[in-house]
Amino acid sequence: MTRKDRPAILHPDETDTFRRYFELRFAPADILRELNASLIRAAIDLPSVTITSSIADLKHRLESAIVRVSLTSEAARREVLVAPILLEVANVTEATINIEYPIEVDRLLKGDLDYYLQSKHSMLVVEAKQSDLTRGFTQLAAELIALDRWVESDDLILYGAVTTGDIWQFGSFDRQHRLVTQDTLLYRVPTDLQPLMQILTGILTVMEN
Repeated sequence: MTRKDRPAILHPDETDTFRRYFELRFAPADILRELNASLIRAAIDLPSVTITSSIADLKHRLESAIVRVSLTSEAARREVLVAPILLEVANVTEATINIEYPIEVDRLLKGDLDYYLQSKHSMLVVEAKQSDLTRGFTQLAAELIALDRWVESDDLILYGAVTTGDIWQFGSFDRQHRLVTQDTLLYRVPTDLQPLMQILTGILTVMEN
């Protein structure tokens, strides 16, 4: 069977929500190809700013929570690790946090965005279900592609992150070239909290090159 004869992964007559992209077992590059996009893994030159306010208190609270709270459930990781970080970022950048934000571009790109932050710029954050960063990134990529058609902005690059709570990975979507880049670096909480916060803040406030 030639490549052009290969059965489609995504079917226009079916409805695919963003969560379904997490559940698909196919290679991420093959899935994105059917959304007219390509995927590479490379180090991303992420926007970053120096945060003048101290994050020592946040780090202390996260360290304490990790010791005292059982983080075996997604709800626990969301409330104890993800939410405090995003709330602090929102305070620093004066961003709005939209939780389970619904969008619908077409039948293949619809569903609720876990977190959609809006300030000078915007970004997505996806919770990696079952602590699976790889499939969580596939979901993030699909959401970035949908966001490209949803938002009215002149930003050439859209950014997002997938997280298990204690591990974060960034991704970007080059809107002109329809290229999704999966960052090769991982950021761990609370160890890498300082650079993580600087990047999250930079994405929301700094214009890309």
